[in-house]
Amino acid sequence: MPESNCTPHKHQGDSLGKRYFYKLLTNLVSLPVYFVTQAIIPRGLGPQAYGDFNFLTNFFSQVMGFLDMGTSIGFYTKLSQRPHETALVSFYFYFLVVSVITLLGGVAVATQTSLFPVIWPHQEIWFIYLAAVWAIMTWVLQLVQKMTDSYGLTVNSEIARMLQRIAGMVLIVILFWFNLLHLNSLFFLNFLVMGLLIFGLVYIIRRGMSSIKLLSLSLNQIKIYIKEFYQYSHPLFIYALVGLIAGIFDRWLLQVFGGSIEQGYFGLAYQIGAGCFIFTSAMTPLLMREFAIAFERRDLNLMAALFRRYIPMFYAIAAYLSCFILVQADKVVYFVGGEKFSGAVVPLMVMALYPMFQTYGQLSGSVFYATGQTALYRNIGVIILILGLPVTYFLIAPHAALGLDTGATGLGVKMVFVQVLGVNVMLYYNAKVLNLQFWRYVGHQVLSLAGLLAIAFIAKLMVAMSMPVNKYMVLQFLVAGMIYTVIVIVAFVIKPDFFGLNREDIVMVFNKMRGKLIN
Repeated sequence: MPESNCTPHKHQGDSLGKRYFYKLLTNLVSLPVYFVTQAIIPRGLGPQAYGDFNFLTNFFSQVMGFLDMGTSIGFYTKLSQRPHETALVSFYFYFLVVSVITLLGGVAVATQTSLFPVIWPHQEIWFIYLAAVWAIMTWVLQLVQKMTDSYGLTVNSEIARMLQRIAGMVLIVILFWFNLLHLNSLFFLNFLVMGLLIFGLVYIIRRGMSSIKLLSLSLNQIKIYIKEFYQYSHPLFIYALVGLIAGIFDRWLLQVFGGSIEQGYFGLAYQIGAGCFIFTSAMTPLLMREFAIAFERRDLNLMAALFRRYIPMFYAIAAYLSCFILVQADKVVYFVGGEKFSGAVVPLMVMALYPMFQTYGQLSGSVFYATGQTALYRNIGVIILILGLPVTYFLIAPHAALGLDTGATGLGVKMVFVQVLGVNVMLYYNAKVLNLQFWRYVGHQVLSLAGLLAIAFIAKLMVAMSMPVNKYMVLQFLVAGMIYTVIVIVAFVIKPDFFGLNREDIVMVFNKMRGKLIN
């Protein structure tokens, strides 16, 4: 391995408990900020422009995911294990530059050919370029965030993220207030807030690691790193390619058969569902780092303990939010998008389930990355994605083309189906590696979902019987949320294993909140 060129700062990184506390704090701030932002953007843009924004940004997110091919996860895992290896950072920076040039070059060629209206139906070239830049900046931001987590600099990183999200919300409100919110201003606002956060995180890294800097690598060093990343990521090439095709095909088919408005309905449902993922997404990089370090020490018992303690718990947290959103979907869509987005209610009811299993998938999938089982991860993903392609067509295509013509709702059903299937196949293999009881975790998924849905319906019925349906919609929503939360807390105290916890875990959670977790 190329030798290290980075002198470590005396700061050795924040503890897991402290890092998670600040991740949690960021997400407590981010959740209301996120929903305020999401309530403004669809109203400001309208279904068609909002659909165009979602279609283009999803397209280029899929392309960047293909160019990444799992290398960013490999970079994060290796940097967590070898945090003082500056040459590793330099190599990945050069890989990033090559990827960006490849993407922009491909867009330039495609927009000058007859493929342009086929690839991006009813889209303007200017917005295509803006969406490409958006995807690049999003990827760069994610990489820098991974670096702060790898170096154990999570606390300052999370403070910066909180400030960025609040500033972004304020700017969105200002644009909306002055009737200046449109596709151009939305893209440039994203560029501004992402650029400031990238700059801030780079500054935090430079302060935390005293002499880290980009290096000129020798040909031999480049060959060594290419071989290392190739061995780690080449099994993911086919997975990335199939993922690119499937991800673009889903939204492209919806654009062709449903148009921008149907795309807007699905985009709204997806973004609201993503809000339920905010809390649990914070744990993914932290757990991945702990899995990677434990596997480096060949400590499978610790990996199993981490899996048992955290994954069911964070699935239950995501389910708590998802089930309430599902039951209150009509009100949530009205609050966020207004009457223009009434067609998004049923898609939201379906997509509200997605974050629960997305949580399980990301956390469970981190075991595959940490242990280097990328070939198995690829095989599972490729098979499931291929199976999903005809399902997408059948659900979205019009009746004349032998489809069900279910639009955004159909795409939501397909995404949830594929996610549930993939999550549980991964769980099966992880259970074998870590010597866990597979059916116990499947049962936990079903019981948590059924129980929380039942509680959410009970809370809604209790409120509906005492208040007029339309007159006090906001009050109904808030009161139902309070009743739902109180019942869930009581259930949590009485039956903690319902949430994947035991009595010791409850004590641990409260200790974490006091910053006294003993690792």
